[in-house]
Amino acid sequence: MRFEISKVLDAIEGRVCTDPSLVRAVLDLAEVIRYQDIDGGRPASLLRLGMVIDALSRELEEDSVQVYAVVHRALLSDADLTSNERMVVRRWADDGLVEVLDNPGDRMLEVADLLGLPVLSRVRFDGLRGRFPWLVEQPGRLLAPVPGAGGPVFIAHVGGGHSPVSGTRSPAGVKLLARQWRCPEPGCALFGGGGGGGAFADLARVERSPAGQPPPALRGGVPTCPRHGARLGDGGPRPRTEVLAVRVGGLVRRRFVLSEEQPVVAGRAPEQDGGIMLGQWLNDEARRWISRGHVRFELRVGEVVVTDVSTNGSGIRPAGSMAEADRIALAPQQSRVLGEGDMVELYPGVQIGRAEELPTGAPFTPTSVMAEAPTMAMRLPRA
Repeated sequence: MRFEISKVLDAIEGRVCTDPSLVRAVLDLAEVIRYQDIDGGRPASLLRLGMVIDALSRELEEDSVQVYAVVHRALLSDADLTSNERMVVRRWADDGLVEVLDNPGDRMLEVADLLGLPVLSRVRFDGLRGRFPWLVEQPGRLLAPVPGAGGPVFIAHVGGGHSPVSGTRSPAGVKLLARQWRCPEPGCALFGGGGGGGAFADLARVERSPAGQPPPALRGGVPTCPRHGARLGDGGPRPRTEVLAVRVGGLVRRRFVLSEEQPVVAGRAPEQDGGIMLGQWLNDEARRWISRGHVRFELRVGEVVVTDVSTNGSGIRPAGSMAEADRIALAPQQSRVLGEGDMVELYPGVQIGRAEELPTGAPFTPTSVMAEAPTMAMRLPRA
């Protein structure tokens, strides 16, 4: 039992992050873990986060959906969680996967506003609707997770419906995300910097993934570290990025970020650091055709360049056309700029393209992060 719960918590960990390019919704972890009515279990359980993430994946019809979680500081010592769950939350905080705050509610809406994301919460936020008018004007931006026959479902607070709706990044969000930021506090997992023994490790973390920094908080219009309350230093322009997605069998399986600083190789089982492994989603024929490292993506002066590095070659589907006559062959070692709407086809049914241009939808449900959860921990309410 303990091993199975650890496995599902590891799976859930892969679905929480603060990368603005990858997250699909914002939530308050301290609220979600107390949705006792969705499983009839103990007062607080970290597994409920996985159940809400699964519900979001079903609504978006997409695998590997990630959420931006804000965490009240008191949760790190909450006696309603098991010691293992508290250890996991602390690790997420130390690794910068979640934000630890004294007032998560305001920050949750600020992040949603800056990034144009939906909010998953049962709180109505009536007193904040003047500050964030989209809470009323855009049905689907504020969704309440409630019990359903097979797990949580969503109900919009305004206008009805159950589908999460994304907006556009606010003007302030666009400006903030155009820059890199540094926190003066040593050991800051969100905006690594400062002095002392942890500075080099922090700087290395930021330089490995500067595009993955969360949006700063705005205190009186000043970019501020939400965790430490310290004014952030401007670290220069943020590298250009492009978000790509992998679609297998009609279902988007995962998203990944391509930056100018680091090419990304996708294939059956790439050996390169940061490679995108597709093998777990492929049938036997696709595994035989697709090389371990099949295509390499680079971002050059704002253009996505794809190079075939396989044995068998691949193809380009212009503007997403599935007509065979439109397919452009991409021979081994050949490169091509990925045009607007284009997608790379490694094998029939296995495509990679820009995330916003790659629709999803398949006759099967996304993979559940709760697949490893012991059944006695998932006592769903009756329909």
